Amino acid sequence: MKIIVKLGTLALVLATTVGAGPARTETAVLAGGCFWGVEAVFEHVAGVRNVVSGYAGDSARDANYAAVSSERTRHAEAVRITYDPAKISYAQLLKIHATVAHDPTQVNRQGPDVGPSYRSAIFPQNAAQRQYAARFLAQLRASGVKAATRIEGGAFYPAEASHQNFMRRNPYHPYIIVHDRPKLAKLKRAYPQYWRA
Repeated sequence: MKIIVKLGTLALVLATTVGAGPARTETAVLAGGCFWGVEAVFEHVAGVRNVVSGYAGDSARDANYAAVSSERTRHAEAVRITYDPAKISYAQLLKIHATVAHDPTQVNRQGPDVGPSYRSAIFPQNAAQRQYAARFLAQLRASGVKAATRIEGGAFYPAEASHQNFMRRNPYHPYIIVHDRPKLAKLKRAYPQYWRA
């Protein structure tokens, strides 16, 4: 639909605004230890629209903190990232995941958190992402990094409200201070072009 108003440059502004649609977004699901810190890292990445902490890789029935923490389910603590591919690519998200958000060489753990729910994993949302992920991990391993990261399937289930935006709501929590604030400093230092305050 075209709306033409002959008021100098206002005609162009109205036509551009009315004709513009919403920016296209895509989704990535990544696991790398406690979701608090992974969520916080990606919330500060330019081009990322939304980050949700949750559980990936098993059924909805046991997708809750008590069950997942028992290590009796096959879930991984994960984040669902909604991003604008015109501003940041899936490949760049994978790079930030592997170099800032977590340590991809640790098996079934991240720092003080131990168990399969803290594993390093990528949950591709389509065939193209699966190909990117496989290529990325092959390059990472070829560079000498002994990545334990797995490519997995399975649905994503949002975590309880108490786990969403945890760092923002609890900036002085001891776990956040010791384990997650350094990740933000590393993101800002390593990827200033993607840093968003």
